[in-house]
Amino acid sequence: MADLWSVYSKPVPANGRELWTLFLQCSCSTVVIGGLFYNWMFASLEYSWHLSIAMAIPFSLLLLLTLFMVHPARCVFTMIMPTLGTKQGRKLLLSTCIMIVVVNITPNIISNIKTILQIIKCICKNSSESLLNSTALLETASWQFGDAIQETVHSINIYRPMNGHFQFSLFNNSTLIYQQMHLAGEKIGRDFLAVEVLVKDSVRVGNRLVAGFSMLYLCFESTWYLKNYLTNLRFDNFYITKKLEHLAVDKKAAHLLVGSSKSLIRPTGLKLSRGEVMLCLVQAMLLTVALMLMLVVVAMDHFAFKVADTVVRKVAQFSVVPVTLNIKYNVSAGAKIGILPFLLRLFPYNELPLQVFEKSYNRSLIFSSAHCRISPPTPPNPSVVLVVGLLFCILYATVFLETYAHRLCRKIAGSFFESWEEKRAHYLYKKLSRKHKEE
Repeated sequence: MADLWSVYSKPVPANGRELWTLFLQCSCSTVVIGGLFYNWMFASLEYSWHLSIAMAIPFSLLLLLTLFMVHPARCVFTMIMPTLGTKQGRKLLLSTCIMIVVVNITPNIISNIKTILQIIKCICKNSSESLLNSTALLETASWQFGDAIQETVHSINIYRPMNGHFQFSLFNNSTLIYQQMHLAGEKIGRDFLAVEVLVKDSVRVGNRLVAGFSMLYLCFESTWYLKNYLTNLRFDNFYITKKLEHLAVDKKAAHLLVGSSKSLIRPTGLKLSRGEVMLCLVQAMLLTVALMLMLVVVAMDHFAFKVADTVVRKVAQFSVVPVTLNIKYNVSAGAKIGILPFLLRLFPYNELPLQVFEKSYNRSLIFSSAHCRISPPTPPNPSVVLVVGLLFCILYATVFLETYAHRLCRKIAGSFFESWEEKRAHYLYKKLSRKHKEE
């Protein structure tokens, strides 16, 4: 492995064997990165497969030529790998989580809301139909009650009603009502579909922009680090490296490294400075906010399913509601007509006979029907929650591994440019010597 890394990090291969070894290493890296690039575009960013292939093949060929021919580009490409464990890598993983949630959870929420709306539509349709049919009960009751009234006043000589029946008008054109309800349901369905498409498209475009910007920034950050490493001796130069230890031993000044242990860090150690710990805590808090927003969406998915499932089960248990219309009409035998009493002296009248009209009319209201087309509620997909949870575990791990990723970037740059690493070690040694003399 040391020999392979030496060939990979050399500016120019020493012989033909190293040349072919370098080409093989670059080819293997290109194949792996090209496959990941295709999967990223097709699965995560949701581009079409032919466009993903059309982008992945030229990208792979260009990457192969760049890695094989340009030594600094090879260093930048190698530093991109640990840089994925930094803030920019977290942005890529976070955008992937958002895309997974939007593509898999949001349609499920909308589907369960549609189920609830279908149930409401079914109840409204059946209840209105049952109510319209029950109005025929009023027509029958009014007709029979009118017959009873005519029989009651038949013996009166001074008054004859033209018709004792109520004029009952029934609007029984239920087709118009059903048509309006159907149009309203179709409109609600189109509105929900438009919202779903808008949300998906907006998140897809936003995710692509964030992902593209993050990838460009990854390359820029690695290039910026290498540029500062090669031009500024003070940049990221506070590590006790092997070259610095060898230099201190040769100069018989090993005590400089022991006395400066508080300001210097070993790149292979696990020690974190106070500033690095505070930065990790701040990044973890920001990541927790994003996790809470994701949990809100997941909770909405479970809540929508529970509501839809409960409504479907309760509607199936709806019983028929009986409606009873009671009419009681009673005229006693001794009743006298109290209007216009002076006319009664002029015209004889017969006392009204005992008349009793009491009857009940029964009807049933139906709120649900087996003919309603109701799609069953869709339960949440546990695999989506599992994948998002695993990605967030990786995100939290990258928060605390970011410091070590920066150290690894420095080690990679030092192995690619060993002569410059020696200059940096000499600069740090002189700085420590000057500080020791001042003290």
